[in-house]
Amino acid sequence: MNLDHVFVCGNPALDFAATLRARRTVRFEMFVTPDRLNAWYVESGLVDAVSPGQEADVERARAVREAVYLLVTARRLGEEYDGAALTVVNNAARTPPAVPQLTPSGRWTQATPDEALSLVARHAVELLSGPDVPLLKECDNPECTRTYIDRSRGMRRQWCGMDSCGNKIKAAAYRARKRTATETSRPRTS
Repeated sequence: MNLDHVFVCGNPALDFAATLRARRTVRFEMFVTPDRLNAWYVESGLVDAVSPGQEADVERARAVREAVYLLVTARRLGEEYDGAALTVVNNAARTPPAVPQLTPSGRWTQATPDEALSLVARHAVELLSGPDVPLLKECDNPECTRTYIDRSRGMRRQWCGMDSCGNKIKAAAYRARKRTATETSRPRTS
């Protein structure tokens, strides 16, 4: 399984929720260590650096991630929010976020793991209370459980990303059509 973090969902909170991959099947966890979690914060562009974390930071991040996923799914399906998930996200959002600093070379944001997690929770609050809610869709790949913002013309996007899911599904469909065509064109022997 690919250990690279992928950012295709259109919002950091959605990309964060997607770090538990294939939720309905193999459930592949991306946040296996504090270093992997901190790498996500930096690679996402939320912060430039994160102070070293502990296993407890990973557990808090997973709890917020799962709460975000529950809330996004509920909103996407038009269902009521889970009260416990609301509490988890709101508590994380209450933590003061990392504050960017101006340096001679530009902007620099150093964060603690809690400050970085607060930024993610705040993105979730803004997303779920904002104008993009009607644009939330789940990837059509049955193995994928990413939710993304569909800003395509006519809202016709089917995949979280072509590289991560679309090409795989299209290639599999092509192979299946080709196999079917080959089987139906073979002469029958009596």
